[in-house]
This record gives sequence, structure tokens and C-alpha cells, in this order.
Amino acid sequence: MARRRVAGSGGPPPIMNPLEAEIAVTALKATGNYKVLRRLDLENDSRLTRRRSRESLIGLALDTETTGFDHPQDRIIELGLVAFEYDPLSGEIIRLVDRYSGCEDPGAPLSEEVKLVTGISDDLLRGTRLDDGRVEELAGKASLVIAHNAAFDRKFVESRFPLFARLPWACTLAQIDWQKELISSRTLEYLLFRYGYFIDAHRAVNDAEGLLGLLLERLPRSGTPLFRELLTRAHEITARISAVGAPFDSKELLKQRGYRWNDGADGAPRCWWREVPARDEEQELQFLREQVYPRGDSRSVQVVKVDALQRFSAR
Repeated sequence: MARRRVAGSGGPPPIMNPLEAEIAVTALKATGNYKVLRRLDLENDSRLTRRRSRESLIGLALDTETTGFDHPQDRIIELGLVAFEYDPLSGEIIRLVDRYSGCEDPGAPLSEEVKLVTGISDDLLRGTRLDDGRVEELAGKASLVIAHNAAFDRKFVESRFPLFARLPWACTLAQIDWQKELISSRTLEYLLFRYGYFIDAHRAVNDAEGLLGLLLERLPRSGTPLFRELLTRAHEITARISAVGAPFDSKELLKQRGYRWNDGADGAPRCWWREVPARDEEQELQFLREQVYPRGDSRSVQVVKVDALQRFSAR
């Protein structure tokens, strides 16, 4: 005689088909008491337009896992790349093109902290090496490389693959005004949560896929397509203004203005700095003359023009 499993009697839960799952999700959301997260599935993502364009280009979403934070000393242990086709005029992401995931043995044991954060073990890395040909093939097709913390990832990737130094870069962490969009945290995992998705974070290719999933969204307050906003920001010429020799007592004023401290580890002067659109350069220099430097003597201020080929690089 056939038996039906009674709820609460033990054993694995019944498997829902996709329609049943959608009905359950809709019912939970309708109560107003639940927020349902979906696993990111780029293969079946309806946000990809799949509309072909003669002007289309290839973008590369990138993430690294490393042995530490010091790019001259530390090493990449895992690299994830997700290539996608996009329309540079509309900012629409058309389709997923390719993926790469690879590990590399750094030649020394990992710290316990790195193992805990990444889930990567010494056994997993032993004897591995990144596929230079495969990585360079994907990079060679890309018109733009995107990372969620490009100021970190670019330095490591350029050291390992010099080809990346010749490509323009963009950053969803630094080049989207999340504060203006009323988003309190800028971590990739949190941002995906806000949009209703989750990934198995802290493995490089999963984070690269999560980055592409984020690019497919609209900004929550303005409604602007996120990738279109990033393209605009990526190709702006900016002025990096370094307030060299600024008086110590101007620290709080500079912080409120959006300046950040550079400790000189990258070879630049130890000072407060800020990057602004090139059109705002004179306005920023006027602020420094009038409110920071005694008697308006701002001759020690350094200004460097930056574009997407140089931005976030250690060069």
C-alpha cells in the first residue's frame, strides 16, 4: 500500500516544481512580512535583453581573492571573470558571453583569516596556476573591466597580467553614489540582498557573477539603469586633488568634504585627497584656498587628471 508522508513525520521536504515555488513566493510577499531572496541565475535571467546590436562591445566583470591587501607583497590565489555583451549607446546588457575561474598556488601557506573568509584551503591551491592564455584571451576582447573594488583588484591583476594595465576600468563601489541612493552599505553581498538576490559569496567567480547581476539593476531612488550610470561615470575625466601640507586642524573639514587619507603606501604623498569631475576642479581649489590653507597659499596642492585607463591603477 502506498504511503503518504505526513508533515512533521521526518524525512526530506517535498520538492517544489517552479510553478509551485512562484506561487509560494508570491503568497509570502503578499503578507508584507517576508522578503524572499532568489539565487542569482544569469543563465536564465530575464533582465538580459538578448537584443543584438551592431555597436555592441564586451565588458568583463572581475573579482580576485588574494593572500592579503598589500599588492607588491601578496598574491592572487583565485581569479573570476565573467564576460558579457553590451550596447554602449543604450547601456543595455545583452547577454552572458563567457566565464573563467582559476586558482593559483602562492607558494606559501595561507593565513587562517584568508582561509576563513574565502573558504580556500592550501590543499585546493597546491600545484595550481592561472591559465594565462585563457585570461588574456578574455581581456583582449574587453572594452571595459569592472570590479566592485577596482582600487584593490586592479593593482593585483595588473601585477600578474600586464595586459590589464592597457584597459579602461570602472568600479561599482566607488563610481556609483550609493549614499545619494539611500543605501547604507556598499558591500556587494548587501547590495544584492537589497535587490532580492543572493550568491555564494567570497569565491571569485561567484562574486564576478554577482557583480554582473548588480549591473542589471536600476538605482533604487533615481530609477536610472545602474550600468548606464556606471558607463557615464567610467568615461568621465576627473581631477585627483591632493591637499599636500594641509593644516592638521583642517582634518574634520576635509573629511566632511569627502577627502580621504592616503598613507603614502602607494608612493603618493601622505595627504588628504579627493577626486572630482574635471569641470569642478577650480571650485575645489577655491574651497582649499578659502577654507583650508592659511592666507590662501595653496601652491602645495597637487592636481592630476585621471581617465578610465589610469583610474584605480598603481601606476
